Amino acid sequence: MEAAVIARTLPIATVALLVALPGGDAMAQEPNRPSRKPIAIARLSGPVQLDGIIDEPAWEAIEPISLIMWEPTHGAEPSEKTEVRIGYDERHLYMSGRMYDSDPSGIRLNTFYRDQWSGDDLLAIIVDSYNDYETAVWFVTNPGGVRTDRSLSSDAEFTERVGPGSRGFTGGGAMNTDWNSHWDVATHRNDEGWFAEFRIPFSSLGFQTRDGEVTMGIIVYRYVARKSERQIYPAISREWGGFGWAKPSQAQRVTLRDIRPSKPVYVTPYVLGGIKQLPVLLSPPDVATPRWNTDDDLTREPGVDLKYSPSSNLTLDLTVNTDFAQVEADDQQINLTRFPLFFPEKRQFFQERASTFEFGTGGSNDRLFFSRRIGLHEGELVRIYGGARLVGRLGGADFGFLNMQTAPQGGRGGENMGVLRLNQKVLNSYSSIGGMLTTRIGSTGEDNFAYGLDADLRLFGDEYLTVKWAQTFDEQLDEGSALDAGLIRARWERQTDEGFSYFAEYGRVGPDYLPRLGFQTRDDFSFYSGRLRYQWFPGPASPFLTITLVGTTGHYYRNEDNSAESRLIEPELQIEFKNASEVTAGLRSSYESIRDTFSIAEVPIETGDYWFHEANLRYELSRNALFRGTASLTAGSFYDGTRLGLGMNPTWNVSKNLELGAGYDVNRLRFSDRDLATTTHLGRLRIDVALDARFSLSTFAQYNSLVDQTGINARFRYHIREGTDLWIVYNEGFNFERENGVDPRLPLSSGRTIMVKYSHTFTW
Repeated sequence: MEAAVIARTLPIATVALLVALPGGDAMAQEPNRPSRKPIAIARLSGPVQLDGIIDEPAWEAIEPISLIMWEPTHGAEPSEKTEVRIGYDERHLYMSGRMYDSDPSGIRLNTFYRDQWSGDDLLAIIVDSYNDYETAVWFVTNPGGVRTDRSLSSDAEFTERVGPGSRGFTGGGAMNTDWNSHWDVATHRNDEGWFAEFRIPFSSLGFQTRDGEVTMGIIVYRYVARKSERQIYPAISREWGGFGWAKPSQAQRVTLRDIRPSKPVYVTPYVLGGIKQLPVLLSPPDVATPRWNTDDDLTREPGVDLKYSPSSNLTLDLTVNTDFAQVEADDQQINLTRFPLFFPEKRQFFQERASTFEFGTGGSNDRLFFSRRIGLHEGELVRIYGGARLVGRLGGADFGFLNMQTAPQGGRGGENMGVLRLNQKVLNSYSSIGGMLTTRIGSTGEDNFAYGLDADLRLFGDEYLTVKWAQTFDEQLDEGSALDAGLIRARWERQTDEGFSYFAEYGRVGPDYLPRLGFQTRDDFSFYSGRLRYQWFPGPASPFLTITLVGTTGHYYRNEDNSAESRLIEPELQIEFKNASEVTAGLRSSYESIRDTFSIAEVPIETGDYWFHEANLRYELSRNALFRGTASLTAGSFYDGTRLGLGMNPTWNVSKNLELGAGYDVNRLRFSDRDLATTTHLGRLRIDVALDARFSLSTFAQYNSLVDQTGINARFRYHIREGTDLWIVYNEGFNFERENGVDPRLPLSSGRTIMVKYSHTFTW
């Protein structure tokens, strides 16, 4: 079948499949769902002035909710009194909190920097606004009124990846810290404690109405930093461990009536101006002797973004001449594997309901759709002419559509990139079946289409089955069978944080599977993996919060001859203390069968079969201390040599206006039999200055020894009001190794940009 025909027929087939499935109204009785009955939230009886001073009669008319201690001693009476009230009117959800404190001088206000937790005291509300037991939005403030917002998906279950190239277990996918929304908060402090008032527009939540009634899930928590004490509502069982206090499935269901949210149109035009300077080598006959000159490229351009919610469960975003000048630079990485590095998405346009577009195909990184393929090519920015995104929910179905058009650049023609995602609840609130279609069409002769079907099913108790199938069609390939151009993945697991949990997984990727709009670590392999984990909670008298034993194994085989390509065996011990510090110790045995020579830190790894073994130790200081951070040590054999690795990442809150962060990773690689050795260095320095919640300056410098270059990213932000910002962004790279063997030597600067961006949101 021709790729174009497939692209036309797949969306129709997928929609027909999803429509035919039972939705939310047809769900069976669910196992392990909290037995809490929905409760009605009180409607405010009068006006509330958002000033952090909770003295309105409307608040006094509402009964406060009861919080319990989640940690350090689960179920205990909170050591500090807290009064939280929740109310609403036609257009907003409100929350007030009186955080009384027996020692007000101990209240932690460590930062004024938005979207950054630095060990502060906190008050937060998590809202499962679609009542889907899986996704939620999260609003947090500290005693200084600094806002943090993020989104949750996958019921706060963090993906764990297994296999060579992964460095142990890594959380991924469940929390999006780059998501931002429109909402307000005000705080106040006195000698009794600190106080906060939240006002969240229903237009920022999204929900479904049935017979004039809306059901949502609510979780509230207060964090007392100096005591590592988290108080939560409702009383969630400790069996969920980890982020159990943030799981949408365990939230208290609440009902609201006669909500009439506005349908605002947010139009945000921007103007951008600046200069980009790049060194250019001038040579004869243009000049008498070679010398470096600076090429100036001036930028002056406008653009506009539009957001509109025609209904409470639908959001439309349009963008013209899309710009991401204010996005923070990526964290550099040292690659000690033969696999490509993964860098997360940070651009705000792609954050709204990003979980709707998730289609994982292995571990925490492989996926059918990866938004960084849009507007970026081999690390270089590609102009985006514009695009549209539509996301929403109808009944038990989530749907998302995204289409973007990029400009020609560097010999590549312009491209149109699109994705359609549908996901329908079936059987129960924890189960779904869905489909995805991606298209990448342009004038480069590399048109690519892909589709995928997936099912995530909670079968009984804590037992889950995940099945995925994906197939690609590429203009450059003469695909064989569907299996050759396809990916299949099946996983059975038990999800619980108390006692035993486990998973067993099988995967296969064909030699012609090529998702050009996705991310795929390796191709043409079959994969078997498993994990057995036991975690227990020692009890109130113990200094330990949790103790966890984990055993993991993963095996890759080449499809062509079924020979082993990679293996992993990893036992691990994890200890979490009640003061919020952690220790992890483990062993890792890896097998790599190398058929093509490749290099790590400029040292060639020759063909052959290698077993190598490492021991690792990681210590994390208390996350709520003024001085915090992690230290890690790795030592052992490495291919035909040895590796000694050390990593340190300290952070120090000098004051509420100044935070200093640093990072240093060094790896010493020795291959004695070949008389080869090398050392890699990766250094980071971050300085965050915030005069208050409106004025901030972040400076981020990095050094990577593999490229002998230092980069600096500085971003000044004046947050005039919600939706209106002035940004000044400076980026520059520096050549550390300037002697390039010819004359003249490299210039100190490898290039710099200075950009000024002003954006202003108009609301109708």
